[in-house]
Amino acid sequence: MSDYIKELRDKVGHMPLVLPHAVVILFNENHEVLLEERSDDGYFDFPGGGIDLKESGEEAAKRELEEETGLIADKLVLFNVYTGEITKYVYFNGDVIYGVDLVYLCDKYHGELKPQLEEVKRLRFYSLDNLPNKMSIRNKQIVKDLLKRE
Repeated sequence: MSDYIKELRDKVGHMPLVLPHAVVILFNENHEVLLEERSDDGYFDFPGGGIDLKESGEEAAKRELEEETGLIADKLVLFNVYTGEITKYVYFNGDVIYGVDLVYLCDKYHGELKPQLEEVKRLRFYSLDNLPNKMSIRNKQIVKDLLKRE
């Protein structure tokens, strides 16, 4: 959590917040997508996270991808923006957020796949037609939207 969000939480407590996020759908050469198994709740998620104060969506997407996976995006393309109830997330401490989630596609990248152990249990590529079921409503919608464009 960034210092900005910590300061904001000190002022508003557990009140629901709308927060911007950047998410990366990373495709390998077999057109499989990279998912991370989260350390906190065991859900499968696309790499991504909060956009810091004064940071662009693309900068955040690249930073989060590298932090969580060790991979560096060479090119990102904005896919879609997700908002509303499907982006709601309740943290273990009771904090509630609704995201404004900028979702980017990436198939040009480099680096060594290495999970950020504080947040990620495991990284693995999956075929779009054989994904784990333990995914958020938002991520299931992203997958539906990806399959529509195929």
